[in-house]
Amino acid sequence: MLEALTSGTGLALGLVAIVGVALLVVAIRFAIKLAIRAGIVAAVVLAGLYAVGIIG
Repeated sequence: MLEALTSGTGLALGLVAIVGVALLVVAIRFAIKLAIRAGIVAAVVLAGLYAVGIIG
C-alpha cells in the first residue's frame, strides 16, 4: 500500500490532485470577488437611475 503511494505514478497523481484542488479554490475565490464587484456596480447604477427618475 505504502509502496503504491510513494511510487512515481502514485506520487504524481497525488500532486496533480493537490494542485487541482488548489486551483479550484483560487478560481472560486476569484469568481466570488468578481460577483461581489459586479453586484456593487449594478447597485450603484440602479441607484443612479432611480435618483434621476429613469426607473421607479
